[in-house]
Amino acid sequence: MTDDKYLKGTTTVGIVCNDGVVLATEQRATMGHFIASKTAKKIYQVDDFAAMTTAGSVGDAQQIVRVISVESKLYKMRRKEPMTIKGLTTLLSNLLAGQRYYPLMVQLLIGGYDKNGPALYSLDALGGNIEEKDAVSTGSGSPIAYGVLEDRFKENMTTEEGAELAVRALHNAMKRDSASGENIDVVVINKDKYTRLDMEDVKKMREEF
Repeated sequence: MTDDKYLKGTTTVGIVCNDGVVLATEQRATMGHFIASKTAKKIYQVDDFAAMTTAGSVGDAQQIVRVISVESKLYKMRRKEPMTIKGLTTLLSNLLAGQRYYPLMVQLLIGGYDKNGPALYSLDALGGNIEEKDAVSTGSGSPIAYGVLEDRFKENMTTEEGAELAVRALHNAMKRDSASGENIDVVVINKDKYTRLDMEDVKKMREEF
């Protein structure tokens, strides 16, 4: 019997575009050399226009998602407006820092669109956070993904271009990192909507590489 908290292995990508944010992950979860899941969910919607990607322990990540989703809803009920991406990041940082003696073994990206425009942050297991201005990757396949991101990222990309770059980066990471694989999950967030790309459209993108 598998215990979710031991399911690991990930590559995630986040890209800041001129009209929104793109977040993408592959869907493999591993237990050592064993592929425990081929459909692992690693992007979670935590507000209407905000999402979080997770790398590391699946159980820890799911616990964080539950907390942050409830807190964002409570904030919206009390303040009559959504929490900013920076506000969500601060809340996550405080949650992770409060667990520093029994750390939640995760590496997170949180991004979306708020009243200040598109925003993207990366967080480590102890609550340290960095605002990302262009492209970022986390997880076991990130060194390979960064090779593609550094080579092809350009200023003022559209979310359509960003989605294609994210898929390309993950596609290459999956070729070399045994803990990353299967399908690619892509979310695009702009000021008007939160969109999860159809898997068939993503497969067509990969066929062009």
